[in-house]
Amino acid sequence: MKKVLIVLSLFSLLTIFLLIRSCVVDNPRMDDTIVITTTITKITEGSGYDIVFRDDGGGKYYINRGLERGLNFDNLNTAVLNKTVTLHLAKVLGGMATSEHISQLAVGDTIIFTEFD
Repeated sequence: MKKVLIVLSLFSLLTIFLLIRSCVVDNPRMDDTIVITTTITKITEGSGYDIVFRDDGGGKYYINRGLERGLNFDNLNTAVLNKTVTLHLAKVLGGMATSEHISQLAVGDTIIFTEFD
């Protein structure tokens, strides 16, 4: 009985670890994203130097550590505020879900931010 509990506990921990790991966006590729078009109505600072974008439909998206990556609010307000943008949002959970993590942000043909090589 004790061995069964140990095996089940180890299996549960491994499952939790893999689930959490699958939600981490690391080195995204364009084919691992969902593309949406929306209008940005608000830009704020999030936790951990993130930049948070809100759209006209109530959606919330973020650039992870955007302030550390050289982006700033003045340039972003000029470039994207109240404009229609194209967002590439990272897929998570093996592609079964879409995160709010922005892998690429563009206005028209101008790429404002990208994580793609």
